[in-house]
Amino acid sequence: MELPLVTVDAFTDVPFSGNPAGICLLPWAISEQAMQLIAAEVNLSETAFLETIGDQEYKLRWFTPLKEVALCGHATLAAAYLLFTEDLANQESEIIFHTKSGILSATYSDGMVQLDFPLISTENAVHPYFTEYFFGQKVVGSAKLAKNWILELENPKAVEYVLPVWSELSLHSEEGVIITSRGDETFDIISRYFAPNIGIEEDPVTGFAHCALMDYWHKKAQKTTLKAYQASKRGGVLEVVLQGNRVLLRGDAVKMFEGFFTIDL
Repeated sequence: MELPLVTVDAFTDVPFSGNPAGICLLPWAISEQAMQLIAAEVNLSETAFLETIGDQEYKLRWFTPLKEVALCGHATLAAAYLLFTEDLANQESEIIFHTKSGILSATYSDGMVQLDFPLISTENAVHPYFTEYFFGQKVVGSAKLAKNWILELENPKAVEYVLPVWSELSLHSEEGVIITSRGDETFDIISRYFAPNIGIEEDPVTGFAHCALMDYWHKKAQKTTLKAYQASKRGGVLEVVLQGNRVLLRGDAVKMFEGFFTIDL
């Protein structure tokens, strides 16, 4: 059978930047094992699998090369962008996604996708290992969220200079570490995200992380809107808006590749 695959660079309007996501529009249901095999073959941070369940309504799952994840921003934005721009969805109406993190929605306006995601609560805490320094850069604040940590560094250059030792980071993080700092004259905040234990050494641009960063910076600096830059090698830009217990994530995307898997599943 032929299974369509598209890749889209999310949170950018420039090809070969932002965060690339694989998108499989499933013509029929396939097994979880098959999804994991495909995600490992695609070998991007996440591959999204979409199953149509109604008008502008989809079941959505995300897989890294190693495991399924409960929430992914960039692959959701990429999937919504594809649906809106390939005339698979009405640009005047919202798309509804049924996911392991509940109902998520996407709208399209002025060439940008807007996602409605849950705010991820953070709690101030001191990391048991990266207490004062994170690979040579001073830690000036920290918070815990589920299986991830936020470590605040002194400035944007400190965030950019970090060079993790993956074996050491893997031992001292259950899932991942978000590093962040106040921004510069262009951006409110800067960040990077490392998650070697789920098959992603450094994620280029991370939507879910900004759901937590919004909570962190709102508590620390009363921020309700953020222009954010993720300072990975590829780089990416997000607009983040706090609305009660929800977060709006806005960004551009670029379609990069379209093809088929020819396999029996």
